[in-house]
Amino acid sequence: MQTLPSSSSPRPLSSALRSAAPQPSATSATHPRQQLASHLRWVSKDLTDERDLHLRWVRKDVTDKNDLFNLSLRQPIIALNSKSSFGGGYSLPGSETKSKRMQQSKMVGEAWADGEEVVITVDNSEEEYAKQWGHKPRRIALFVEPSPFAYVCGYKNRFQNFIRYLREMGDEVLIVTTHKGLPRDFYGAKIIGSWSFPCPWYRILPLSLALSPRIIREISCFKPDIIHASSPGVMVFGALIIAKMLSVPIVMSYHTHVPIYIPKYTFSWLVTPMWMIIKFLHRAADLTLVTSHALGKELKAAGAAAADRIRVWRKGVDSDNFHPRFKSHEMRMKLTDGEVERPLLVHVGRLGAEKNLDLLKKVMDRIPEARLAFIGDGPYRADLEQMFKGNAVVFTGMLQGEELSKAYASGDLFVTPSESETLGLVVLEAMASGIPVVVARAGGIPDIVSQDGETGFLFTPGDVDDCVKKVKALIDSPELRHRIGAAGRADVENYDWRVSTKQVRNEYSTAVWFWGEKRKQPLWNRFSWWFCYFHNRSSKLKLETSA
Repeated sequence: MQTLPSSSSPRPLSSALRSAAPQPSATSATHPRQQLASHLRWVSKDLTDERDLHLRWVRKDVTDKNDLFNLSLRQPIIALNSKSSFGGGYSLPGSETKSKRMQQSKMVGEAWADGEEVVITVDNSEEEYAKQWGHKPRRIALFVEPSPFAYVCGYKNRFQNFIRYLREMGDEVLIVTTHKGLPRDFYGAKIIGSWSFPCPWYRILPLSLALSPRIIREISCFKPDIIHASSPGVMVFGALIIAKMLSVPIVMSYHTHVPIYIPKYTFSWLVTPMWMIIKFLHRAADLTLVTSHALGKELKAAGAAAADRIRVWRKGVDSDNFHPRFKSHEMRMKLTDGEVERPLLVHVGRLGAEKNLDLLKKVMDRIPEARLAFIGDGPYRADLEQMFKGNAVVFTGMLQGEELSKAYASGDLFVTPSESETLGLVVLEAMASGIPVVVARAGGIPDIVSQDGETGFLFTPGDVDDCVKKVKALIDSPELRHRIGAAGRADVENYDWRVSTKQVRNEYSTAVWFWGEKRKQPLWNRFSWWFCYFHNRSSKLKLETSA
C-alpha cells in the first residue's frame, strides 16, 4: 500500500470527485478512496491518445529527465508529479474532450488536501523484482552490428565503454559481431565473429545474420540471462530468433535512424517497408533503448513500441580523454596549413551524404576569413574535396586516440549541420574538449545542447543565415568563445560512462520483468498487436477499393 501525503490547502474538486465515484456496498471492505482512484486516468502530453494506467506509465519527481521511474500498476493511480517534461494530471470520467481534461489537470495534493490520507493500492512488483535482480552478476549476450572494434561510427565509443564497465561490475559478457578486425581479448569478454557481407547500398558497412549453428551453440552454452542487440540491421533478426529459441529476454537498442538515410542512398519508397521492419522488431522486444528523447517520441508516435517499454540510454563521454589540456600548436599548424592566426572551424565525423555537409560550403563562402578542418572519412569525401576546391579547407582523414583529442581541442569552434544524429557523440566530445559548438537543432542534439546560447548554439536545420550568424558571433568574440566552451565542458562532465552503464544494467531488470509478465499471457494475446495491424491494413485497403 502507498499513502500520498496530505496538505492543508483547499480541496476544490473533492465534491465532484466523490460524486463521480461509485458508492461502496455495505459488505465491501474496499476503502472508498481506492474506488475513487479507479476513476482517475493519467493524461500524458507525449502520447497520441489517453492511456489508462493499466499501461504502466508513472513518473516520480525528478530533476533529470533521463531518470524515469516506472511502476507496474494493476489498477489506475494518479500522477505523483505534474512538473515532468511529459506533463500529467487526472480527469473525471465522461470528460468530453482532451482539452477539458487537461484544463482539469492539477497536482494530486490539491484534490485531497483536507487532512485525510488517500490510500491507493499499487502493484510495485516490477520495482521489487528489479531490486532483487539488480545486484546479481549477469550473463549478457551482446549482438552488435557492425563491429564496435573495426567499424568507425558514432556508437563505437558507447559500446566499448559499455562492455568495459559491465566487466568491471562483475558481469559475464559474450559479444557477437561482424568477423573482421576483432581483438583477441577485450576486458575479458568473449568475442565471436560472424561471417559478414557488405550492405548493397553502402558497401563499407558490413552486415551479418549471426544465425549459424556455431553461434547458436555458443549462445546456448553461455546460458545468457539476457540478450541485447543493436538495431536496426540484419544481426538483430538473428538475435531475436535465438532469444525466442532459448526463451531469453531481449533488449534492443536503436542507434541508426535508417528511414532518414534511405532517400540519400537508395529509393525513397523503401522508407515505408523500413518502418514496418522497425515496428516488427521493436514490438517483439521486451524493452527498447533509444539514445535521445526525440527519437523515443518518434518511435512511440510510429507505434514501434509501447510508451512504457521505451527507455533513454543515458549519454556518456570520456571527459579525461577529451579535455582542453590537449590543445596543441603542432596540431593547429596541421589543421590550418600553417595559418594558425585564422579562425578554425572543426568538423568531426563520418563524411556521408546524409550529414548535409554541403551547407558548410555556403557557410565558408560567407566567412572567407575562416578555415575549416574535416576530421574523418567516408564515402562522400571525394565529392566534398571537389566541392571545397578553392576554399581554406583541410581533410585529415581518420584520427584516433590522442591525435583526435588534440584536433578537437585545437579548434576555435565545432560545427555540424547534420540532422540525422540519434545522439551526436561528436558534439559531446567537442564540448568536453572545451570548444563551443554550433549544431543543427535536430535529432538527439537538443538533448545535449539543452541550453541554447549558454552551453552551445543551436541553429535552424538548413538555415545558412542562422548558422553564419552564430559562427560569426563566436569568431568575433574570444570572450564569448571562452565562456560558451567552459560552460559546455562543465555541463558534459556530468555524463559518465560508468553511470550510463549502471542505468542500462538496471533497465535489464525491467526487461526481464516484462518478459516474465508476457509469458504469463495467453499465446494469442502476445501477438494481438500483429493481428490488429493486419486487420487495420485490410480494412483500409477495402475502404480504398470501395471508394
